[in-house]
Amino acid sequence: MSGAGAPGHDILNAEGLKVVVVAGTWHESISDGLVAGAERELTASGATWRLVRVPGSFELPVVSRAVLDAGADAVVALGVIIRGGTPHFEYVSSAATDGLTRVALDTGKPVGFGVLTLDDEQQGLDRAGLPGSREDKGAEAAHAAIATALLLRELRRAG
Repeated sequence: MSGAGAPGHDILNAEGLKVVVVAGTWHESISDGLVAGAERELTASGATWRLVRVPGSFELPVVSRAVLDAGADAVVALGVIIRGGTPHFEYVSSAATDGLTRVALDTGKPVGFGVLTLDDEQQGLDRAGLPGSREDKGAEAAHAAIATALLLRELRRAG
């Protein structure tokens, strides 16, 4: 399981942070589980947040960039890409990953990466934070975005 070795984490105090969850709509039950996990983490942290839905994972980078440019402190990007019988999986996975990395570097703001790249639906169900799931990748991505935003805030204040 990919979660082996994942660090534990406490709920962070993210009051005053504006976070946008940008989530794809493919594979609805898995996607909704990821969103619910992010929601739990963001609500517990005290961050101000909202949800923006996009058609799929390919659209995550451009919309993430737009919300960061509009003033969000961080983005939690959530998507589900399941391998099929064509190279489409590799193209979309690469475009989403490379695009979100570019957004973070170009804006200097964190993008919590919660894009699941899966061989089959069961792997997604195991990672979506649903009842019976072994992992909660939506919550993990939200925590990473918050922790990085707080660290960047601290570093910028320190000069």
